[in-house]
Amino acid sequence: MRDVNDILGKEKLKTKPQNFSSFRERLHEVIFEANDFAGKAFDVVLILMIFLSIVVLMMESVPAYYAVYKDAFFYLEFAITVFFTIEYALRIYSVYSPKYYITSFFGIIDLLSTLPFYLAFFFPSFQTLMIVRSLRLLRIFRVFKLDAFIDQGNFIMAALKESSKKIMLFSFAMFILITIFGSIMYLVEHDVNENFDSIPRSVYWAVVTITTVGYGDISPVTAFGQFLASVVMLTGYVIIAVPTGIVTANVVQKQSNKKNLTESCPFCLKEGHEKGAKYCNACGHALNE
Repeated sequence: MRDVNDILGKEKLKTKPQNFSSFRERLHEVIFEANDFAGKAFDVVLILMIFLSIVVLMMESVPAYYAVYKDAFFYLEFAITVFFTIEYALRIYSVYSPKYYITSFFGIIDLLSTLPFYLAFFFPSFQTLMIVRSLRLLRIFRVFKLDAFIDQGNFIMAALKESSKKIMLFSFAMFILITIFGSIMYLVEHDVNENFDSIPRSVYWAVVTITTVGYGDISPVTAFGQFLASVVMLTGYVIIAVPTGIVTANVVQKQSNKKNLTESCPFCLKEGHEKGAKYCNACGHALNE
């Protein structure tokens, strides 16, 4: 982790814009954080609007409802989109560096939640893309301060990241094993079983079998083929525990650090700072008091 003093030395990145008023700072606290009543109220209203938008989109896809309430759906969607558009503009207005928000995960999602409605005037099929608004519901974890859920989610993500090389190696070994099983089954079955008419189709059978899904659309008929299928099934049960064990081992090594998950840096929008932190642990900018 970079030293805070070194970070703070880069004054040109941390200087507060001269035209950034106290009103814009307060607006940032309300929109991006949920530490007081105004911030929580804003986010609750936002989540309710997201839920309403998703319900309207779902009901709109039902032919019987669409035929009767077509106009109502349109006006509701129009009002919701106007709300999201204003909210998106206020988010850009209330940050020191708009590019950090615009290019962030939530910034892109917020933009995509408004564009489909306008594009639908020219390309009607784009309207279904408004379901991307459901991703905005991820904000609910911050709004209600579900620290435990976010902490556990962070542990899992960190464990997956640290386990990525092992999992990739395991996946490559599985690919080789499945290819071998599929090829052997093709050699055994293709003369007497039309389902195993090619190696790719036999590999598909091996994938379905070793993952214990068992669709049953393809099955061996010879004695040796059935024996091999039994081996593949048992192998599938054994290997399921391997990636789980890899990830679990990394999770156990992680130690929990309580963080203030609703404090948002006004410069880079980084969340998840230590309790009582005065500076951002990503860019070094002073946090809101």
